[in-house]
Amino acid sequence: MAKLITKRKHTITPFQLIVTFYFMAIAISFLLLRIPAVYKEGIEVSYIDTLFTAISAISVTGLSVFNIVDVFTPFGIIVFLFIIQIGAIGIMSIGTFIWILFGRKIGMRGRQLIMIDHNQYNLSGVVHLLKEIVKILFVIEFIGALVLSVHFLRYYDSFGEALKHGIFTSISATTNAGFTLTYNSLQPFSADYFVQFVVMILIVLGAIGFPVLVEIKKYLSRKDRSFRFSLFTKITTTTYGILFLVGAITIYLVESFQSFKGMPWHEKLFASMFHAVSARSGGLATYDISSFNEATDIFLSLLMFIGASPSSVGGGIRTTTFAVAILFLINFANGRHEIQVFGREIHMTDVYRSFVVIILASFMVLFATMLLLITEPYASVNQVIFEITSAFGTCGLSLGITENLSPAGKIIIMILMFIGRVGLLSFLFSLGGKANKTNFHYPKERVIIG
Repeated sequence: MAKLITKRKHTITPFQLIVTFYFMAIAISFLLLRIPAVYKEGIEVSYIDTLFTAISAISVTGLSVFNIVDVFTPFGIIVFLFIIQIGAIGIMSIGTFIWILFGRKIGMRGRQLIMIDHNQYNLSGVVHLLKEIVKILFVIEFIGALVLSVHFLRYYDSFGEALKHGIFTSISATTNAGFTLTYNSLQPFSADYFVQFVVMILIVLGAIGFPVLVEIKKYLSRKDRSFRFSLFTKITTTTYGILFLVGAITIYLVESFQSFKGMPWHEKLFASMFHAVSARSGGLATYDISSFNEATDIFLSLLMFIGASPSSVGGGIRTTTFAVAILFLINFANGRHEIQVFGREIHMTDVYRSFVVIILASFMVLFATMLLLITEPYASVNQVIFEITSAFGTCGLSLGITENLSPAGKIIIMILMFIGRVGLLSFLFSLGGKANKTNFHYPKERVIIG
């Protein structure tokens, strides 16, 4: 019997193991959210709504079928923050960090799982990377909580209340969870540019990618004068910056003649910048996005579809996937088949993977849209596409249909949130089992394309 169990363990691929661990994390989160002390007296939450909330928290998405302020007790909010933290850092990161605290060594299998969970390509330094990720994330959250708590004293009567909102907002923004302790996201702070600026920084730090933050830390420490930023960091930061600028300018130009009409220029500017950042995977809003023009809704859906960077707290197809695909198209149009950028050449395997992710994600969004239009006949195509891309990009923004979703609609959104957090390639590889190498090749032949 023991031999059989061992054999089965070795037949499970690392990708299947990662997906299994996330399923286990969702199950544990579900059980935690079924504790009676989590909810206020007289509040009853159905099993499917509990599961929806658990998946939304583990995937740090932010979509919710109820307002957590009305439902959770102070103890429930603490439990909820705990689940969000687990989802943000990653299942393997949390387990390994606890293992390290007990003085245990991390074996090859554990290092391989960490590598996959954080989208790394080699085993070298993955445990060190994990330690740095946990340290950096907690430091960012602590500083954010401290700054926001002090600032929130002007809004709340007691320091305890200001501290509660400061801690929750900092963790929610850094993890890109998209939840708040207010009734209308961050709309109460639509005129407070300091809060918006701090929250934008926290969202970016959470979504830019943990390896980028680790490299920036190394650069600032100046210990290694020969240090050079990796190609991943250069592509990620450049793409993130371009998408932010394009997003802010597009929202500003479109909404200046629509929902922003009559607003001061600086209020338009901050609203545009904030939602350009938040639509990547932050899920927070300082403005009623349901009043946005439909063109803006479609554009925000595109930003949510692209999502955050790899090895970050966000989902979507990821920034590097989008960048590599665009670079390949530009080079191909110019008659070049290699992608050369920042003095480096991108491996063709990464190009293939990028197009696989984009094609599969597009088909998945299209299929989910068709299903949701059937299950939610009251919703417009615009609302459905927005909801689906928000779930897949683990963003959390919504045009107001989340609370009215049918049980079938909730299941569709839950699946998208799960895939968005685990990663489309990891989820795909988990279904495929072990890779089998082909020992022979057929004669090659050209086909007419285009």
